[in-house]
Amino acid sequence: MMKEIIKISDLKNHLFDGMSIMVGGFMAVGTPELLIDEIVRLNIKDITIICNDAGFVDKGVGKLIVNGQVKKLIASHIGLNPEAGRLMSEGIMECELVPQGTLAEQIRAGGAGLGGFLTPTGLGTIVEEGKEIINVNSKDYILELPIRADLALLYGTTVDKYGNTNFTKTTRNFNPVMATATDLVIVQARTMVDRIDPDNVDTPHIFVDYIVKEEA
Repeated sequence: MMKEIIKISDLKNHLFDGMSIMVGGFMAVGTPELLIDEIVRLNIKDITIICNDAGFVDKGVGKLIVNGQVKKLIASHIGLNPEAGRLMSEGIMECELVPQGTLAEQIRAGGAGLGGFLTPTGLGTIVEEGKEIINVNSKDYILELPIRADLALLYGTTVDKYGNTNFTKTTRNFNPVMATATDLVIVQARTMVDRIDPDNVDTPHIFVDYIVKEEA
């Protein structure tokens, strides 16, 4: 079954104040800029953003942060966006910093329906504060809980009419795993084709709900 291709203006039908949104990419590479720009235009408020980073002031989720739309950011680092650091320091935006591998695994766990996972990363640091420590075979681990969101905004290098999606190089960061961990998935397609070779599919069509063509 072919997926519905929507206009960028249709994005408003899937947004609401206070929602949680996963955004793929790494330092804005692999982030769907058209979709981010539309959210900026619509000025949706009190968003929780789950992303690898805070983007830049003028790129990626950084545009949402600068526009004052983000209530909480869950990310592995924010150093490339000084505005994110300022808002965090002033208590205007809540910021939960998570080790990068842990963040990816939390999202994967959310998509797989797992109750959580054990990791030694962060033991003896502020990362473990408020979390359950479990001892297995005389070794301590932090119990990290899964993460899910209302919506995932992804950037596909190549997308076919069925919704099968291919990511290349850095655009693979977080995009594939986020597709599994949200209630709704919208993919911005750089290139649309009739069919992607199954061997080149990174995210199968079953995880994709809507497609936005880049030229839209």
